[in-house]
Amino acid sequence: MSIAFHSRTRKYFTLKYLAGAALALALACVAIRPPHSFAQDGPNIIGTQPLPGLSGATGWLNSKPLTAKDLKGKVVLIDFWDYSCINCIRAVPYVRAWADKYKDSGLVVIGVHTPEFDVEKLTPNVERAVKKFDITYPVAIDSDMRIWNAFSNQYWPAHYLIDAKGHVRYQHFGEGEYDETEKQIQELLKEAHATSMPTGIASVHGEGAQAAADTRDVRSPETYLGYERAENFVSPGGLKHNVDRLYAEPKSLDRNDWGLIGQWADQGQAAVLRTASGKIVYRFHARDLHMVLAPGADGKPVHFKVTIDGQAPGENHGTDTDAQGNGVVTEDRLYQLIRQKGSIADHTFTIEFEEPGVQAFTFTFG
Repeated sequence: MSIAFHSRTRKYFTLKYLAGAALALALACVAIRPPHSFAQDGPNIIGTQPLPGLSGATGWLNSKPLTAKDLKGKVVLIDFWDYSCINCIRAVPYVRAWADKYKDSGLVVIGVHTPEFDVEKLTPNVERAVKKFDITYPVAIDSDMRIWNAFSNQYWPAHYLIDAKGHVRYQHFGEGEYDETEKQIQELLKEAHATSMPTGIASVHGEGAQAAADTRDVRSPETYLGYERAENFVSPGGLKHNVDRLYAEPKSLDRNDWGLIGQWADQGQAAVLRTASGKIVYRFHARDLHMVLAPGADGKPVHFKVTIDGQAPGENHGTDTDAQGNGVVTEDRLYQLIRQKGSIADHTFTIEFEEPGVQAFTFTFG
């Protein structure tokens, strides 16, 4: 197990690549909080804690604001997610399938969108993501993290199941164990005397970035580019905070090292390109490589080109690049840049931006 710690007002870390029952936590983005609630008990704990309030939402999508009174007698699945979190994106097809399969049996699914980055607090951005992922169930916009705090939640994604009496009965953190979560949904619906309940386990096959990770051969961790949580930066001279600086290409890259090339300003949450032709390099080991990117403050598109070991990706391009490695940043979201078809090995990834202004937040892998 490798644990990378990062300092903020809240401390974050990412657990990677555990085996057996702990695999789900290996596929979660985690926020450390003081151990003062049931959310600290660990995954899959059955209990009788009451449903925390949903009144902290700053807005609702696909629904009027829902209260405990509205949910009385219903089995409720609360899904904490963030639209740029790759772990959440890969879980969405399962949540969507459960919402559709059990909607007539008394299950209410509520997605709670709690942002990690400031740009994700903007309601239009959440609306766009809800449409992109074809989410039709209610979504509470938790931009002030009040619902997150009410649950004392620590994870993206996190699933909480509430029974028809309003008690939290099951919780699961991170990706995985979807069959078990669905079985728990079925059990709680049976307790609530649901009629015409479907049987069996939903068959889910995500596509693009929603496809399941290849956890057997992922050796690169989520990597933040903003100085508040940046690690393994190897461009000469190190990162300079909140100032424009001309960065030179790293002399060498070991696995999981990265660097900036060109005129960049490294801010708390992101690296911002100040002039055209800026590059980012990363030595990675994984099937998939994603980046969370956003255009500049003016919103103008930023064109880019990616290479693997100096060559166009060809058939190894992602859903947001073509075989020549071309792509364009048009909105703030996660971009899938590489999906390798063959055997996995260490490779050097390079992305070059044609115009200034791009904001680069994280690398994630799968």
